Amino acid sequence: MSLVERLEGKRMVVVAGSGGVGKTTTSAALALALAARGRRVAVVTIDPAKRLAQALGLEELSNEPRRVDPERLAGHGLEVRGELWAMMLDAKQTFDDLIARLAPDERARDEVLANRIYQELSGAVAGSQEFTAVAKLYELDREGRFDVLVLDTPPSRNALDFLDAPQRLTSFFEGRALRVLLAPTGLAARVAASGTGAALGVLRRLTGVDLMTDLGGFFRALSGLIDGFRERARAVGALLADPATALLVVSSPEREPVQEAIFFAGKLREAALPFGGLIVNRVHSLPDPVPEPAAVAAALAGELGERTAAAVGDNLAAHAVLAARDARAIEHLCTTLGVDDPVVLPNLDAEVHDVAALAAIAHLL
Repeated sequence: MSLVERLEGKRMVVVAGSGGVGKTTTSAALALALAARGRRVAVVTIDPAKRLAQALGLEELSNEPRRVDPERLAGHGLEVRGELWAMMLDAKQTFDDLIARLAPDERARDEVLANRIYQELSGAVAGSQEFTAVAKLYELDREGRFDVLVLDTPPSRNALDFLDAPQRLTSFFEGRALRVLLAPTGLAARVAASGTGAALGVLRRLTGVDLMTDLGGFFRALSGLIDGFRERARAVGALLADPATALLVVSSPEREPVQEAIFFAGKLREAALPFGGLIVNRVHSLPDPVPEPAAVAAALAGELGERTAAAVGDNLAAHAVLAARDARAIEHLCTTLGVDDPVVLPNLDAEVHDVAALAAIAHLL
């Protein structure tokens, strides 16, 4: 059974793995394969590079899905009966949109969005990118515009940041630290009562920046959004655990990505999250039986000359070493994770830069 067949009935597919294993390309190819089966699919990426947009024939990707021209998808040996849409997540814009949805009224919304403290924090808050990625999927899922959503997860040294983000945000909003800040006798009152308040007064006169007013306004406005944020974080966490969601782990055969994939898949199972399958990308392979490099060099010597033929034989020998390594890595992954049917994608000679290359990968999914 193909991967696309195994994903039948899934509304959300999350593609995760360590950096540099081809998550963005795999996500786009998977979205294309699902669209070929008649589904209306949106692929959401956080990759700031323009490779995906260029491959799909879009000048750029924005924070809202844009449809890929059906004519561009035609003629690559893949009949696309559905629709393919793509977008690049803007974490800051998504966070602003979330504030606008959760604010009790326009005045509260405008107060938060215009606050200088919020403007600085919203672009740099730890976990915001991970949380807003799933929050955006949550909004798209609720809208019901698409049959399937495919997320290329944020680039992160630890992919667990993505899964932990909703819980971290919930803990923050339910934590003692925030309650202390929001209390009438909290941070603002203490600062004002201390010598720091006088120093901030001097700063205001010198720079025109009234930090105390900004802080007070920020925490006052935030207090009206806490319940909404808390419920949204819980809903986002529930979305990840939903049976209609599938989390795919992508790895390459190198040592570090393999270790990361094993660790990540183990954490998925510990958290009872829906592990959807394993994809091993950039795999070297050779026919069975593997021809002897010396025999290949001898056979080609008359046509290519001995020197060039010997170089071909050496290249074949080096490739055989990589193929053997990759085979061992796949066996190790499957044995450790208990996977019988990994999706194995070949190492390509060039970067994927157009729909034809994406379609070639989609055929393998």
